[in-house]
Amino acid sequence: MKQRLITLGVFLAVVGLGGILVVVLGLAPVQASSGHWPITKWFLEFSMSRSIATYSTGIKVPELDRPELVLKGAGHYETGCSPCHGSPTLRHPRVAANMLPQPPYLPEEVHHWDPAELFLITKHGIMLAGMPAFPSLKRDDEVWALVAFLQEYQEMEKEDYQKLVFGNTWNASQEGDALQEKLSDGTPLVVIQACIRCHGLQGEGRGQGAFPKLAGQNAEYLSRSLEAYINGDRHSGIMEPIAARLDVATIKMISDYYAGLELHTEESNDKQKALLESIERGKVIATEGLPNEEIPSCADCHGPGEVDISPKYPRLAGQYREYLVLQLELFHDRNRGGAEAAELMHEVADQLTESHREDVAAYYASLKRDDEGASSSGE
Repeated sequence: MKQRLITLGVFLAVVGLGGILVVVLGLAPVQASSGHWPITKWFLEFSMSRSIATYSTGIKVPELDRPELVLKGAGHYETGCSPCHGSPTLRHPRVAANMLPQPPYLPEEVHHWDPAELFLITKHGIMLAGMPAFPSLKRDDEVWALVAFLQEYQEMEKEDYQKLVFGNTWNASQEGDALQEKLSDGTPLVVIQACIRCHGLQGEGRGQGAFPKLAGQNAEYLSRSLEAYINGDRHSGIMEPIAARLDVATIKMISDYYAGLELHTEESNDKQKALLESIERGKVIATEGLPNEEIPSCADCHGPGEVDISPKYPRLAGQYREYLVLQLELFHDRNRGGAEAAELMHEVADQLTESHREDVAAYYASLKRDDEGASSSGE
């Protein structure tokens, strides 16, 4: 028995020493072009699937069947995911096709994972697979938007994908006369390339509340927001990578362009009637505050009324209700960030209940820019 143990020990030592020697001499292949041995591939895939199943246990899945979530997820997928995972317009990008492991074409794979597992993969990435974590770990709402899109993506045709991603805006990948037309009307090229898919050529978003309206917004506020994304002071896995490519001159160009546009409110009368009571409650909070609940009025900083809106603060009149609710939630949870003035919102957001947030957002969404009173001092 003792001899067997000695023999086994010597054998294991020789195997271990041999393995070390293979590594030290550089004999272990690490080229992506060589592929994995079948046993290695099986082991890595099995380990990954078991880890994802374990760590996704207990993740609470929110309601995903919401148009604004799907729309927001589609916008980010085209920018952040399709270069590796492809899309119905280009199934297998050439560079990513030579990665190891090769990023899967998701419509053929996404059904293998439930929403909680997709959330985990999207938020935290996968080690040794070239799959990065989401650019901002504070924005679970954006991760869920991508998951919501992936649920719809499985059965999406090319035309449906393009409509969802680009809407009725011009596709900046086109060339020739269309490009010349857009450039000749004074639209900065960077706006065409980086902004209009989500925020629209006229700065009015996409009509679902997924993306904010930028038309007529304070130019200084827009510039400070983009700079905050670049510095990591404002959190968004969608906007941070886009803003990171912008220099100071480009930021000013984008901000001035959208600030110079006129905002047209689109809230339907039927929708406003359905929210009439909420709007009235929101008006009281916004214009008078709720002193008994230690909630100050919003109008002193954001209007309406005879007050100059600081160029450091956003103009809220006519903004999407869904977007405003989300921002208040993010402030409350300390997940939004922003330029230095954003810190002022934390104490206010802490006092707002879910109902308060809905009411204030409904009120500001119902306003027209003409209702703000005094002009913004940033214009």
